[in-house]
Amino acid sequence: MITEPHIPDPDGFYAAWLSAIEGLTEARSADFNARLVLLLANQCGDQTVLLDCIAAARESGEPSHPTTKSPA
Repeated sequence: MITEPHIPDPDGFYAAWLSAIEGLTEARSADFNARLVLLLANQCGDQTVLLDCIAAARESGEPSHPTTKSPA
């Protein structure tokens, strides 16, 4: 799995992505993002890499410290 920046123009890619979802509802934006992920995963085509990416994304989405709610 490549973790170093590998996109030739990451800012341009991000701008195009934001432009593609601009004006969409939250639900339509989520649908678009899911379709994009599946298209990009298909381009990769390596099951091991895809599973490693799922695990890495899950880890990076976890809070570094558990949050607890204060009693109201």
